[in-house]
Amino acid sequence: MELHIETRVQPVRVRGVTLGAGRPKIILPILGPGRAELLREAEQVSRLPAELVEWRLDWYDRLEDWDDLLGTARLLRAALELPLLATFRTEREGGRRALSAPDYRELIETLAESGLVDLLDIELSAGEETVRALTDYCRGRDVCSVVSSHDFARTPPQAEMVERLRRMEALGADISKLAVMPNCSEDVLALLGATREVHRHWARRPLITMSMGPLGTVSRITGEVFGSAATFGTAGRASAPGQLPAEKLAEMLDTLHASF
Repeated sequence: MELHIETRVQPVRVRGVTLGAGRPKIILPILGPGRAELLREAEQVSRLPAELVEWRLDWYDRLEDWDDLLGTARLLRAALELPLLATFRTEREGGRRALSAPDYRELIETLAESGLVDLLDIELSAGEETVRALTDYCRGRDVCSVVSSHDFARTPPQAEMVERLRRMEALGADISKLAVMPNCSEDVLALLGATREVHRHWARRPLITMSMGPLGTVSRITGEVFGSAATFGTAGRASAPGQLPAEKLAEMLDTLHASF
């Protein structure tokens, strides 16, 4: 029996991968500080069960050198058959470094213009005007926007998480992403409840949600039940607490999917 959840969500298709239908897709981060390390990680990821790759730009040492950055993006694009999500995670959202507002916007626009990445992460905390401008900019260049919000200290009330996810879509997100930290099992239930509510009643575009850390592991494997379109695993180094190794994650997702 196939699981059927009534929803108005329109799936997003990127380089042959469909987000928002079927089994949640596995995203694996690559975190190398330099070109050689990134290419080695890309080769490793290509041998693992995954549907997308996330390039974490806040780990990259030569971010300010546009020629180097775009050259590396070109090599990654050639090395990977999977869709490439480029993410600069700011320090305020749990990333490794800060970036001024003008530099952040320039980075997103430059990568969108390059045509070398398929998806771009845009943080909701950049401000509504900036987020709307950047989602429009990406859409005009056929790049998928992932508007994201992260809370590494707590899990907001369910109503607040619902509002945040709805605001992301209202600002033009092709995919809305929310990650929060649970301090008790009730926090995990609140995240799953918010995901289910938005997916069933409000969203027209796919969601990616997760409760981080060991306590939230269940949220990383039950997206097909509650409405999360993708989940982040690891090819070695984790980019956030609670990520599971790719092989184990794929086995769990496949087992759950087969039971419907």
